[in-house]
Amino acid sequence: MRGKATVIAPANIAFIKYWGTQDWDRTLPFNPSLSMTLRECFTRTSVEILDRAGSDEVFFKAHGRSMEPASEAFSQRVLPHLARLRKWAGEEVSFRVATENSFPMGAGMASSASGFAALTLAVVAALGRQVTGEEASVLARLSGSGSAARSVLGGYVKWPAGEGPEEEHAVQVASAGHWDLRDVVAVLQEQAKEVSSREGHERAPTSPYFEPRQRLLHDRLERVRKAILARDFSALAPTVEEEAIDLHLIAMSSSPPIFYWRPGTLEVLAAVRRLRQEGVEVCATMDAGANVHMICTPDSEAAVAEVVGRIPDVSSLIHDGVGQGPMTVDEHLL
Repeated sequence: MRGKATVIAPANIAFIKYWGTQDWDRTLPFNPSLSMTLRECFTRTSVEILDRAGSDEVFFKAHGRSMEPASEAFSQRVLPHLARLRKWAGEEVSFRVATENSFPMGAGMASSASGFAALTLAVVAALGRQVTGEEASVLARLSGSGSAARSVLGGYVKWPAGEGPEEEHAVQVASAGHWDLRDVVAVLQEQAKEVSSREGHERAPTSPYFEPRQRLLHDRLERVRKAILARDFSALAPTVEEEAIDLHLIAMSSSPPIFYWRPGTLEVLAAVRRLRQEGVEVCATMDAGANVHMICTPDSEAAVAEVVGRIPDVSSLIHDGVGQGPMTVDEHLL
């Protein structure tokens, strides 16, 4: 039904990272990425169609607060995407948008991915349109958040699907039901990071290690893909950690350098290495931020949480896991 729609879209954690954008107009990366869609870290967005041409309205609900008009900085990211979707739909309408997150925003936990996936799908639904997963992936990507291309799908997702223009969307590698992996997130930083992911993407090619990583990525992605299909944690873990370290190596060696890690990040990484040496099935990865995602099997989740939860710099733990992807709900924010 046309008029109002609410969508919950999850964040994702990349095992093979998107770091570096070669075409900002189309939000296309230098290399393909592969991620696990989450289920507990999500954005809920409601969109209401206003049958008039005029200004769009954007509201945001921060944790523990009531719904308020969004800040100018937040609106400046949302409004261009609304204009883009309006042009795509060929509709002379305006939108009222309200959104909230279940997890810290701007702290390197893919809040842009979940946010723009939810916004895109909610606008499409409010307009009474239907799109394929491929179309939704392209529309979400054009927001400027490439990772949003992956958050429109559940399970394990690769983006782009291939090399040509007709394959610039994401594709599911395996469903959520294929392999029940968990993600225990060690939260070390809740506030927005000082250097945005967009700025990091722009600086990435200035690193002397950028090109060597590009040469390694095809084989690395294939190792991760095969490990997922085979449900082989011993093959997955070292490759995921190798890739995470490379992303931050490039960030730290870009010009100017970017240091996302905090002292607690190193403590968590050391704890994960000790746990794996003791036979616990766990590995660590980080996106562009200080927080650490600890990917583990269900039998290992409790042990990981117990050990890492005692680290003083860890303010909280988020227990997450592989999810089914976005869903439309009836509980509106407007």
